[in-house]
Amino acid sequence: MTNWNDRNKAIIEEFRGHSGKAGSFPGGPLLLLTTMGAKSGKSFTTPLMYLQDGKRVVVIASKGGAPGNPDWYHNLVANPTVTVELGAEMFEANAVVMTGHERDDLYSRQAKRYPFFAEYEKQTKRKIPVIALERKG
Repeated sequence: MTNWNDRNKAIIEEFRGHSGKAGSFPGGPLLLLTTMGAKSGKSFTTPLMYLQDGKRVVVIASKGGAPGNPDWYHNLVANPTVTVELGAEMFEANAVVMTGHERDDLYSRQAKRYPFFAEYEKQTKRKIPVIALERKG
């Protein structure tokens, strides 16, 4: 069984040690998202695939098609100011949950690039959240 915390920790270390590249993560383009815990107030960093959408960076709370949303999603809903590490760059962003046609379009674009996102959608009854990270400043 995979220990996701250990796997994520290794990816984060590799990402930070190699100017934003993590060869051990074969899925696609990767960023690090740091959120503040909704209950704990502690910071949590999660490696996530992303989709570039103009000046915005978009992430998807798929959790591999699991029935519930990932913890990082609950954190950013409670505290929408997040830190994004993209390549060698780090910046603060506002997390905005997408809705309606815009949400569906962004999800569809990512699923066309990476078909496993389409599979995740089939595996769960929840509407998988799509979040735009809008750079501050």
